[in-house]
Amino acid sequence: MANILIIDDDHLMCKSLSIVTQQKGHQTACADTLAAGLLKNQTQSFDVIFLDVNMPDGNGLDCIQQLLANPDAPEVIIITGFGDPHGAEMAIKCGAWDYIEKGASVKEITLSLLRALQYREQKMSACSNTKTLDFKKEGIIGNSSRLRSCLDLVTQAAISDASVLITGDTGTGKELFAKAVHLASDRKTKKFVVVDCAAMPDNLIEGILFGHEKGSFTSADQSREGLILQANGGTLFLDEVGEMPLSLQKVFLRVLQEHRFRPIGSSRELESNFRLVAATNRNLRRMVQEGTFRSDLLFRISTFIIELPPISERTEDIPLLARHHADRISAQYNVLPKDFSPEFLQMLMLYRWPGNVRELVNTLERTIAVARNEPVLFPKHLPMQIRIEVTQQMMQKEETEGTVDQFSVESLPQLSDYRDSIYVKAEQKYLQDLMNLSDYNVTEACKISGLSTSRLYALLKKHSIPLQR
Repeated sequence: MANILIIDDDHLMCKSLSIVTQQKGHQTACADTLAAGLLKNQTQSFDVIFLDVNMPDGNGLDCIQQLLANPDAPEVIIITGFGDPHGAEMAIKCGAWDYIEKGASVKEITLSLLRALQYREQKMSACSNTKTLDFKKEGIIGNSSRLRSCLDLVTQAAISDASVLITGDTGTGKELFAKAVHLASDRKTKKFVVVDCAAMPDNLIEGILFGHEKGSFTSADQSREGLILQANGGTLFLDEVGEMPLSLQKVFLRVLQEHRFRPIGSSRELESNFRLVAATNRNLRRMVQEGTFRSDLLFRISTFIIELPPISERTEDIPLLARHHADRISAQYNVLPKDFSPEFLQMLMLYRWPGNVRELVNTLERTIAVARNEPVLFPKHLPMQIRIEVTQQMMQKEETEGTVDQFSVESLPQLSDYRDSIYVKAEQKYLQDLMNLSDYNVTEACKISGLSTSRLYALLKKHSIPLQR
């Protein structure tokens, strides 16, 4: 018997799901707001949660990470009347078990519940019988569910020698995760060899990787060992693998398959028992379609894929990141640790951080240098462009558009009511124009408006604007 929580403001849907789950012998509880659902999840233990997307007090997709915050987290099944491919992608990336539309059959819903419970039982059994891998994650800071999902993949990848591909925007910490894979594996006592494919000239990269014999070319005045041989027994980390020249990709594919290679100018082959971890901020599948990256090499390097989220998708980690790096930088500068004013932290969490963690760390270093002898950091200490962007962002949220309604003196409303009426109409008109302009493409609408997917869904529901014409 499992404990099931249904978070949905549609009371008929709650009742229907309760009947379905109770017929299978499970206990059910219901919540008609996200706040009530989060509270129940904190005070009770549930195995599976059915979660609606469009709720009166917010978007269900925004709450998945909170629901999964505990170590004994339930499986979350999204069940929505606003089915959308982009929303499904977002839900699964956040850790949802399944994404089902409310028009689905009882059989489909029941099967999803059954599989989720089977998976959970298997997972809990494995956790109790298997010693958790202990590995160093120095520099990987945060407790968000997105980050913990990535760390779970690290432990899964570490028990094998399969190739790992780490993807993510610049500054998300791809090399840190590559080192984590290495340190969690049986190869942790051997070398971790870094190859930056973007930093090596095309005419030298082959010699750097494979090595060369003395006299094999004009400037080869002595033999040189290649990085592939140096990684023997350890891990070879190919950073920015998308920059590897197409001419070299075929050669490296054979090396990856056979673990044998021939140094330039040599007549004999050498062996290297390395484990490959690669990283890129480029879309390798698109490069395959464009003919600039080999499909067979992509398949070979991506047995495990760890997709690192941008910092904007794990803002709850920003206070921890800021605290860790501020303390480290203060110690480096030999100054007392800094306290953060609430406004300083708020500005850090509101800024977009296009450069991700790397930009945050650089900003903190500059900020602490500016406030060297001051004990508390305020927004004034931050770079001007960050303060301007956050301030403008906050102002844009308050701006209103649209025409002003005419009122007679007798019917003139209070100023607060007047502002609200203008704002609601302007917001509704903007959203309708936005959907028309984007041809009802949610992804395009988010790009144009700067809204997150979850916020856009909530606003569309608020104004009863459909997701399609």
